[in-house]
Amino acid sequence: MRTYTKEIQAIIDNVEKVIIGKENVITQSLAALLAGGHVLLEDVPGVGKTMLVRAFSRSIGLTFKRVQFTPDLLPSDLTGVSMYNQKTSQFEYRPGPLMGNIVLADEINRTSPKTQSALLEGMAEANVTVDGEIHTLPNPFFVMATQNPIEHEGTYPLPEAQLDRFLIKVKMGYPDFQQEMKLLTRFERDEPIETLESVITRDELLRMKEEVKAVHVSQPVKKYIVQLVQATRSHASLYLGASPRSSIALMKVAQAWAYMEGRTFVLPDDVKHLLTPVLSHRLILTADARYHGQTAERILEQVKKEVAVPIQQDVESL
Repeated sequence: MRTYTKEIQAIIDNVEKVIIGKENVITQSLAALLAGGHVLLEDVPGVGKTMLVRAFSRSIGLTFKRVQFTPDLLPSDLTGVSMYNQKTSQFEYRPGPLMGNIVLADEINRTSPKTQSALLEGMAEANVTVDGEIHTLPNPFFVMATQNPIEHEGTYPLPEAQLDRFLIKVKMGYPDFQQEMKLLTRFERDEPIETLESVITRDELLRMKEEVKAVHVSQPVKKYIVQLVQATRSHASLYLGASPRSSIALMKVAQAWAYMEGRTFVLPDDVKHLLTPVLSHRLILTADARYHGQTAERILEQVKKEVAVPIQQDVESL
């Protein structure tokens, strides 16, 4: 049973009024938000991906924008357009849905690579370019994108460059019997999402994000992160291992996780816990490994067993 700070627990409890039995998904997504990253939600329809994003935006009191990605969606449908105002005889910028704090990119793999690249610019640079002018996105800016892993016809697989921009990838999974029974009772007469109120403000979230940066990462833990990442580059079942950006991502989300648990330093257990959601979508398996049923998740479990964990006293002494 994990324990979190009072503010973090308040957010978790609020989201769990709508999302039942998915604390791990909630906490990992919250860690990504605090670390300044973005989340890819990959799962079958109907398990609560959209509801999770809406619950986050309501719990933190942020503006929420939803974009339904379709094959005919244009980059300007995301970024906004410049329109001529006859009264002022000037072009004025009309913001698109990316000008929100929390953006739900629904079924992101259904749109064209050109439109995906417009989203990539916003995720990577925190701004968008419209008619040669750069427009800064609001702070915080947090993308939670969904994709359906079982439908391939009419979809455009995300390129490695865009997958690498997502800090973590999480899967919701089906609820167990008791959780689903509880879900039916909760939704029997009303929609809980409509009654959610914010438990922290935008300014409080920005303060928390700054405090995350002060969480200490000792040299042994940094070494452990690099060893884990480099182990993927030499693994026989992987055609492409994790990039140096992966090392940075793993460190930053581990800082956020330590902060959520009320610590001022990162533990090796934080790194181990977050390795799979941070790295699984960044790896490319060999054809032989895919043929034999290997998965990125299984390979990362092997890597965790093979790389030595730093001794606790060394972690705390530096």
